[in-house]
Amino acid sequence: MFTGIITDIGTVTALEPRGDLRARISTHYDTTRIDIGASISCDGVCLTVVSLGEDWFAVDISAETVSKTTISDWVEGHHINLERALRLGDEMGGHIVSGHVDGVAELIEMYDQGQSTRMRFRAPRDLAGFIAPKGSVALNGTSLTVNEVEGDVFGVNVIPHTKSVTTWGAMAVGARLNIEIDMLARYVARLQDWKG
Repeated sequence: MFTGIITDIGTVTALEPRGDLRARISTHYDTTRIDIGASISCDGVCLTVVSLGEDWFAVDISAETVSKTTISDWVEGHHINLERALRLGDEMGGHIVSGHVDGVAELIEMYDQGQSTRMRFRAPRDLAGFIAPKGSVALNGTSLTVNEVEGDVFGVNVIPHTKSVTTWGAMAVGARLNIEIDMLARYVARLQDWKG
């Protein structure tokens, strides 16, 4: 489990197709404190560490995950948001994020609003009903508060701090982002649909 509070920006330094895809990611994390088998959120995708070096870790990514996320867009040199898995006693600063990406959203509009940046996204149609004003959504692993929803389009504000410590500062219209809907919304919808 994660909180959606990004703690590092990693760089994809190698991609090796081998049935699945192996990615090597450079990091500022102290890799002596990362175990093989640990979970790290990489642009919102929960991935398992399979190898470690002094300033990098490697993950294996299934073809299914590549096809359903923006990992299919990764190239060497690409920057990604990173978050280590929650540990008992950690501060819960964002919202509960599983790292199980639901789909890909597109950034369709952005403009400055005060010191923040207002961004509007188009969500996949089948996910739009799970996004609510003042609810939470994770985009590229970042916990954000939804401002408004109009059909399959929703908006958020990104503050200067978030832009400076994540990949959000380099975002441009047309960008594709991993989206994870709020876990509570998912279970409420499931209970409403249950006909047991």
